[in-house]
Amino acid sequence: MEPVVIGEILAGLMFFGIIGFLLLGFPVAFTLAGVSLLFGLVGQWFGVFDPSNYGSVINRYIGYMTNEVLVAVPLFIFMGMILERSKIAEQLLLTMGKLFGNLRGGLGMSVVIVGALLAASTGVVGATVITMGLISLPAMLRANYDPKLASGVICASGTLGQIIPPSTVLIFMGDMLSGINAQVQMSKGNFAPVPVSVGDLFAGAVLPGLLLVGLYLLWMIFKAIFHPESCPATPVPPEEKKNLAKEIAVALLPPLLLIIAVLGSILGGVATPTEAASVGAVGAMILAGLRGRLSFGVLRESVIATATMTCMVFIILFGASVFSIVFRLMGGDNLVHEFLSNVPGGVLGAVALVMFVMFLLGFILDTFEIIFIVIPITAPILLALDVDPVWLGVLVGVNLQTSFLTPPFGFSLFYLRGVAPSHVSTGMIYRGVAPFVALQVVALAIMFMFPEIATWLPRAIYN
Repeated sequence: MEPVVIGEILAGLMFFGIIGFLLLGFPVAFTLAGVSLLFGLVGQWFGVFDPSNYGSVINRYIGYMTNEVLVAVPLFIFMGMILERSKIAEQLLLTMGKLFGNLRGGLGMSVVIVGALLAASTGVVGATVITMGLISLPAMLRANYDPKLASGVICASGTLGQIIPPSTVLIFMGDMLSGINAQVQMSKGNFAPVPVSVGDLFAGAVLPGLLLVGLYLLWMIFKAIFHPESCPATPVPPEEKKNLAKEIAVALLPPLLLIIAVLGSILGGVATPTEAASVGAVGAMILAGLRGRLSFGVLRESVIATATMTCMVFIILFGASVFSIVFRLMGGDNLVHEFLSNVPGGVLGAVALVMFVMFLLGFILDTFEIIFIVIPITAPILLALDVDPVWLGVLVGVNLQTSFLTPPFGFSLFYLRGVAPSHVSTGMIYRGVAPFVALQVVALAIMFMFPEIATWLPRAIYN
């Protein structure tokens, strides 16, 4: 058997071996690196892998660690942690609940709107779901909301931080797609490729994020009209309406100012994502200080949580770097290229297949794990087939939102399960998120049919 064929077989076996070990419950980062090293040794024995190539793993990881763009990741996480502890989410939820409470489905609509605002100002899914679960879920249950609907709208709204900028997922994808696109364009003879920036992905994700918000609101309106018993109105006492306008202004102004300062500066080209993240982190501390909630204890908790989450992401990135290099150098990219090139439907068929595989992986893997594994394997082939990198990145972002909602490993489900009362069963939470997963698939289909939803704004801003 020819060495090329042996290498491709080993690359395929390595991919399925990693999935198998992950299903057995082994840690992701160590599974990626360990299985890849094992298959690298097997490849060396067959003469299809040179162990000196492991040096490129070190160079690549040092490149990640010294990449200025990726510095924005811990800064945005820190900003979200500070804002979560400054009680901005709590005030927003209570105020919006009063504003929409007189409407059937009003509490659910307020959760969607607050989820979108928190996504644009914090982007931390776990903190958002837990906060809304602690505050909104009891209020909705007291108002006789269907527990399934209440659970579903809270989990789904909390995941908006994965697609609405500033999203840490989009930061990583922007950096990865930029490098991959440059390599692809140079291989085609274009030695001055147009870079794909994080700002492009942020701009491209704005309209799809609003599309998801609109679909969630339409679902709540549908339930209010056709199943009013599932989401009754909660009239606000007259004495609480007196200062409602002032409460709305006080609750909305801080996050809106932060959104304008952070996201506006990135989209406007005034600041890089890292610079804007620095402004956001300082702004979050100022807001917490103005609320009298900036203490050494809060800072300590926020820093520890930021360090923990950042370390988790980067150790997975290290394992994924080992995997992608071994996979590529054993000929796995040729295997994927041949497979995707022969998919019925041409380029669109190849993109649809990759999206379907990512959707299925979302049932068993986390968002970061999927992008670190799948993007290095499939993006070079798709970009070589002239797929728009911004459209591809935003499609992946919307698709991977479902990984937070799909059992058995949907993290939003775990977050809500941890704070929900005992009479709200896990089965209710699972059934409650099902319509919202379907809505996310609908949004993905709309973006698939109309790529301009993701590509129009970046071109309008940067061209």
